[in-house]
Amino acid sequence: MSSDETLLPLASSLAASKGWDDFTRTLMLAGKSLTPLPLDERTPDTAVEGCESPVWLSYSAERDSLMAYSPSKVIRGVLAVLLEKANTLSKAQRGNFDFEGYLSRCQLERYLSQSRGNGIKSVITKLKCV
Repeated sequence: MSSDETLLPLASSLAASKGWDDFTRTLMLAGKSLTPLPLDERTPDTAVEGCESPVWLSYSAERDSLMAYSPSKVIRGVLAVLLEKANTLSKAQRGNFDFEGYLSRCQLERYLSQSRGNGIKSVITKLKCV
């Protein structure tokens, strides 16, 4: 497995979870590690269209990192897993990275509803562009 394919700690803990309850608990704990996007940066420009729950995603050159927020505990967990990986990549690498495959390797697609899954695709599309 290349370093690009290696699951980072949050994703690894999801991949190792057993059953729905353990997975959900692990995902919500992952969300607690997400540094929230400051309130003043949750604007129409940083909003991700197509999500069931509100999601904001922004890149901060000052902090040299991506930040995000959603009021949904489940989506915050997904965002934490995505950003844990995305913040290790350059913008060019993010544009080419298979985030869907990464989430698949940590079992996320098994536990997300189709509507949430579509929203996550919108998040990944924006993630590749910011």
